[in-house]
Formats: sequence, structure tokens, C-alpha cells
Amino acid sequence: MMVRRISFVLLSALAGMALFLRGEEPNGAFLLQGFAIGAATGGLILFGEYILQRLSYGVVVGGTLGLAVGLLLTGLVEWVGSVVFDVETVLFHITGLVFLLGLPYLGLVLGAKFGQEKIAGPVKRSEHGVETLSRKILDTSVIIDGRVSDLVETGFLEGTFLVPQFILHELQHIADSSDSLKRARGRRGLDILNKIQKMVDVDVRIIDDDFPHVKDVDSKIVVLAKKIGAKVITNDLNLNKVAELQGVRVLNINELCNALRPVVLPGETIRVFVLKEGKEAGQGVAYLDDGTMIVVDNAKRCIGRNVDVMVTSVLQTTAGRMIFTRLKEETEKEEFQSARG
Repeated sequence: MMVRRISFVLLSALAGMALFLRGEEPNGAFLLQGFAIGAATGGLILFGEYILQRLSYGVVVGGTLGLAVGLLLTGLVEWVGSVVFDVETVLFHITGLVFLLGLPYLGLVLGAKFGQEKIAGPVKRSEHGVETLSRKILDTSVIIDGRVSDLVETGFLEGTFLVPQFILHELQHIADSSDSLKRARGRRGLDILNKIQKMVDVDVRIIDDDFPHVKDVDSKIVVLAKKIGAKVITNDLNLNKVAELQGVRVLNINELCNALRPVVLPGETIRVFVLKEGKEAGQGVAYLDDGTMIVVDNAKRCIGRNVDVMVTSVLQTTAGRMIFTRLKEETEKEEFQSARG
């Protein structure tokens, strides 16, 4: 990449020398002047390339078309004004200058806005005029996880789902890994993404926006989300924290699952399958369908069976919830004995 750009600047400098020497006698001053102007022109063109790479396709196309329409309208206004009024006054020239500068600029701005909305998704406004953005960026971890496809399929997640090219490259790199576990995860991610794309009424768009000066993929996601005003869908806790610190809205799948876990209160009776022995003597361990661990007192003898248990307490930890219970038959027996006494 760098070699190509250096070569382009050198060719531009040589072209500048050739243009300045055309029809003139060879002269050192002309050579130097042509070389400098050619190199500067090449540098400006490369700067334009740098700007264009950071703009979306829709902005570039829309802005170009808008600028063309603005220039065309300027020409028409100038032509009609000169034919109808046929005057050469200061006011006429000032008005012409306003049209010459204003119409192309307005065309460029409106065309870029139109192109951005068409490519990146529509921007809705609330009744208070605040923009409500429906664009969401999918990160690598949430694609591989797979639960996002179920949420999209059921309609709980909607809008325009954006997948940057650098996320696709990361998925492909994982899928091509020599490690069999990583390879399976990468291929699963590509299959999940393909599944979401094939869903009816689901808008998935692959976007080319990239930030070569940003090395880390998570940082690129945050920069892109800030640039286009999108939310980030993830289950990566670190990305979640970094994005929120920089003012980017995050939809964390893990937080959603935690919020949807069934509420179990002390005193309730539930039926569980005792799977294994617990850490303490005589304890049994069971699990809810969502993975919540249930500790059952004096249930070692019940391993491999379904039993009714009564909830005694619920403990919330950083790793999740733990539910402590007792066998229902023991609780009923104690209550019966207490009533007789």
C-alpha cells in the first residue's frame, strides 16, 4: 500500500516536470518547479483518497449526484438570468455568485444525506424531533454465540443489522484456524450470519467502512458506531464497558437472558432433576433450564431422580444466581411434627 502511494507521488512529480518543460528550454528552475507542483498534486489526490475511504458508499454517490445537480441548476439560473435581464450590474453578479456557491454546496449536502440514509438505513424521528436510530452493529462474539438469530427470528430485535467487512474477515480468520475448536466456532458464526440473512423481512447489510489506523476490532466497532450513530449488539463484557464509556448504546445478549430468567421466590415449590453431589456433605445439585444452579440439602440419595423442592433462599453472585432449597417431603414432615407438638 505504501509503495503504491509513493510510486504515485513520484509519477505525479515526473508528470509535473514534463508539463512544465513542454515547449520550454530545459531549465533547472522549471524542473524543480514542475517536480514540486506535481508532487503536491499527487499528495492532494492521496488525501482525497484518505477522505473517501472513510465515507460510506452512499455518501460518496449521493454527494456526487447532488453536486452535479447543484452545478446544473447554477448554470440554468445563470443562463436564464443573462437572457431575460441582459444586464451587467453589481447586484446581478452578486446574485450569480450566491447561486454559484450555494446550489452546488446544498446539492452536495442533501445528496450525501440522502445517500447515507439509503445505504445505512432510514433515520426515524420521535415526536420531539430526536433521531431514533434503528441501525445495529453485530460483533463477532454475538454472531458466534448464535442466540441473536433466535431473537431476530422472533421479532424481539428489529431494524437494520450492519456487519462490517472487518468482522467478516475476523470470522473467516477464525474459521480457517488450525485449532479445531476455533475453526468450528468460526464456521458456526458464518452459518449463523447466513441464517439471519435468509430470514424474511430482516435487513442485513455488509458495510465497507474500515479504520486502518485502529488496530483492535472492538475499538473499530466503537468508532464505527459513533460515526453512524448505531447501537452495538454483543455479549462481550469488555466491549460493553468500553462502548458505554464512549457514549455508545449497547444491547448485551447476556444481560437480556439474565433479565428473562424465571423469578423464584423463597417458599415456592419447584420440581428439579438432581444431577450430582454438591460440595457440602449430603447436598445434591440440580439446574434450571436456563443454567441456574440449585443446591438441594440432604439430596445426595436422590441423585438421578426428579424431586419436589422448596426454595429457602436465592443468592445473586457475579457469576449468576444460586438457588438454595430443601426437599419438600422433609419440609412437610417438619411442619407436620411441629403441628402435632
